[in-house]
Amino acid sequence: MSDWSELVLDIAQDVPPGRATTYGLLAEAARARTGRGSARQVGAVMAREGGAVAWWRVVRADGSLPEHLGSRAAEHYRTEATPLRPGGAVDLTRALWDPLEETHA
Repeated sequence: MSDWSELVLDIAQDVPPGRATTYGLLAEAARARTGRGSARQVGAVMAREGGAVAWWRVVRADGSLPEHLGSRAAEHYRTEATPLRPGGAVDLTRALWDPLEETHA
């Protein structure tokens, strides 16, 4: 695993329970440290290695996850009391966690 991938996973693991961030915000936070990275690259890291972290806390810009992950994520969202919209996507107006507002060593 590359250092960049490890950084992405480290930041993803920092998302508090009941909150969520987006692939794009996670990419911006990684880019602030390394000068590179995109939301698509974050998605690829999460798809390959995300099982080791709280993957359900990293969502698309509309608060959704890929369809095949929705039912697995729903249990985590209930346990963590994550604010959801009626369709099951994370309500980012209430749950957004911005990694750029946090310090990552």
